[in-house]
Amino acid sequence: MKTFWHIARIVLGLLFIFSGFVKGIDPYGMAYKFTDYFNAWGMESLTDLAFPLGILLSASEFIIGVALVLNVFIALFSLLSLVMMGFFTILTLVIAINNPVTDCGCFGDALTLTNWETFGKNIVLMAFAIVVFTYRKKYKPANFPLIATIMAGATIFVFAYLVDYSYNHLPIMDFRPYKIGVNIPESMQVPEGAPKDVYENTFHYKNKNTGVVEKFNQDNYPWQDTVNWEFVSMDDPVLVQKGYEPPIHNFFIETPEGEDIKDFFLYDDNYTFFFIAYNLEETDLSQMEAINQLADHAEANNMNFIGLTSSLADNMEAFRADNNIRFELFNADEITLKTMIRSNPGLMLIKNGTIMEKWHFNDVPSTEELDMQLAYFAKLENKNN
Repeated sequence: MKTFWHIARIVLGLLFIFSGFVKGIDPYGMAYKFTDYFNAWGMESLTDLAFPLGILLSASEFIIGVALVLNVFIALFSLLSLVMMGFFTILTLVIAINNPVTDCGCFGDALTLTNWETFGKNIVLMAFAIVVFTYRKKYKPANFPLIATIMAGATIFVFAYLVDYSYNHLPIMDFRPYKIGVNIPESMQVPEGAPKDVYENTFHYKNKNTGVVEKFNQDNYPWQDTVNWEFVSMDDPVLVQKGYEPPIHNFFIETPEGEDIKDFFLYDDNYTFFFIAYNLEETDLSQMEAINQLADHAEANNMNFIGLTSSLADNMEAFRADNNIRFELFNADEITLKTMIRSNPGLMLIKNGTIMEKWHFNDVPSTEELDMQLAYFAKLENKNN
């Protein structure tokens, strides 16, 4: 039993560490996930708590995981792991039944599980947590683990630094579809033969003889029997099986007239800058002059520089006027923009549809730094050719 206890403790701890780490290095991503839950459950008033709750959850998971793996303060942290697993096992069961969001976000963007897969995973971890808690006194270290405690403290300190860095810059690891090196058009393609969405249709027909309205599906509805049946209505199609969804979808760049012009930029041989601000009213303005200078520099060197936002047209015009914006703004999907870059605003550089670089607003390069980076890209391109 002792061996199994140690295995359960380490496996449980490692999963807590992984879960806390991938959420911690993407603090805005976890805040967006909490916001999704609050909106789905009609709790919009709590959205201001989304960010601190995301930080608290990731830090709690990571600290508990480190303590379990290193076997320090095991009485306390085995109890905390049991309480947390009990809470989340019940919560994920409710989520699996009601399906308010399709991905629980328990492993951030690093690993996507369905709600029922998440519940199954939590059942196993709950069993491990029960074992670790039940035998915590019997197998705890005989002496105070000083070295292990120091290692735990150092590990947590490094984690805190990485969370802070990811908050003030960009996540140190990018698990999203728009990471550097990805070709956007290729990631939007659906492979030949990939499974498609399957929908179920429900039809309502009235029996002309009895006057009774009955339900039918697409396999048995009596559309040819006009003598005995009369069509009444049709329900909205219901998705019964999800088909293949490409990593990048719902990507568009829309003009005020509603025209999608994304192909103009995705297949351009020149560099294209995307100024990305999913919400102009919440955009940090501290680096706008530096961004304007980059836009001027891009125009002078035959590069494209455009803005992408989900804000309304009136807000776009006001933003341009108030900040002396010297580039055009276009509309894009808010969720897509949040996925593209964890910064409001942020910058993305693409060429031939391939993402070359991304910058947080705290890291906007000077024109000199940009020229050096473009020279480096050109050198790599010539070397590969």
